[in-house]
Amino acid sequence: MKVGLFFGSFNPIHVGHLIIAQTMLDSTDLDQVWFVVSPQNPFKKSQNLLHEHDRFHMVELSINDNPGFKACDIELRMPRPSYTADTLAWLHDKYPANEFVLIIGADNLESFPRWKNAETLLQHHQLYVYPRPEAGPASLEKHPSVRWVLAPLLDISATFIREAIQHQRSIRYLVTPEVEGYIRLKKFFS
Repeated sequence: MKVGLFFGSFNPIHVGHLIIAQTMLDSTDLDQVWFVVSPQNPFKKSQNLLHEHDRFHMVELSINDNPGFKACDIELRMPRPSYTADTLAWLHDKYPANEFVLIIGADNLESFPRWKNAETLLQHHQLYVYPRPEAGPASLEKHPSVRWVLAPLLDISATFIREAIQHQRSIRYLVTPEVEGYIRLKKFFS
């Protein structure tokens, strides 16, 4: 099975994530997209992250009706900080029959050369890259392991959603109704 790994803090998961994942399923040779909930991105400062189990639960709530999607909690059980190279090594051990592809935004392609074991990752894995509004040119744009996937150019951010909640604005249509209900129930971000 060919699996696209879509990493993120998902703080919270929103429709932009879901649209990108569905586009990857529909436009590529992927059999499934796994949403890998990251405890903390080593390149980002801690940013009012909800507890990782709440973020994982919101991913499950968002994708439970789509058989092409799976929530993956592997990084929640690994040493911190978690690095993609280590996660992939663990996944290869656990699922040796699967082929894993990294789904990343064009903004992450710019920083990819700084990732742990970036050259090894490029030798053994494809990168399926989707456009991002703020992305600049990247040295790997024409690398043979990079496949560009035409996807909607979305600028929905979890930061915008958190700020909307803090200012008591609606987040309807930005997250699934299940996630909105869970956020309201738990009084997250308010």
